[in-house]
Amino acid sequence: MVRLFIAVEIEEGDILNKVIMLRDKVVGCSSEVDLKGVEDENLHITLRFIGEVSDSLVQDIIKTMECVSGFKKFNIRLKGIGAFPTVSRPRVVWLGVTEGATQLKIIRDCIEKGLRRLGVQAEREGFIPHITLARIKSFRPSRCLSNIFTELGDFEVGVTPVTKVKLKKSTLTPRGPIYSDLFEVRLAD
Repeated sequence: MVRLFIAVEIEEGDILNKVIMLRDKVVGCSSEVDLKGVEDENLHITLRFIGEVSDSLVQDIIKTMECVSGFKKFNIRLKGIGAFPTVSRPRVVWLGVTEGATQLKIIRDCIEKGLRRLGVQAEREGFIPHITLARIKSFRPSRCLSNIFTELGDFEVGVTPVTKVKLKKSTLTPRGPIYSDLFEVRLAD
C-alpha cells in the first residue's frame, strides 16, 4: 500500500519565500494556540488527496493523469489568509488562490473522472484551491490568529506559473510526513 496525492507546487523561489514568510507569521502564534506549520518543502496546492491504495493501482493513476497534458500552462495568484472550517474556529490555516482557481478546478475534475473509473473513493469536501500553512491541533481563542486573519485576509503574495502537476507519495513519520515525487505531467506551452 502507498499513500498518494496529486499536487501543484510553487515553482518560483521568490513567491515560495513569501509563502514561507506568511507561514512563519502564523507559526508565531504558537504560544497562544497549539499549531504546527507545514515544512518549507511540503508547501503545495493539493488537487486531489487519494489516500492509501495498492501499489498495483499506481500505474493506472499515472495513466489517468495523462488527461492533464492537454491543458496549457497558466498563472495563479496567491492571495488571502483564511481557515477551515472557519476563521472563528480554525483547524487549518491556508493561503488562498484567486486567479487561476478555475483552471485548477478543471484540471482536478479531469483527474477526478479518471479516479472514479478506477474505483477511488470521491472526496467528501468540495475543492477549494489553497496552500495549507499550518494545522491547529487543539483550538483556543487567539488574539494573534485573529489579528492575522484581519490584517492578512486580503494580503497578496503574487503570481506564479503552473507548468506541471505531480503525483506525490506521502510517507508518515513521527516527525511529520515526507513527500516524494512519483510522476509529473507537464502542461502544454
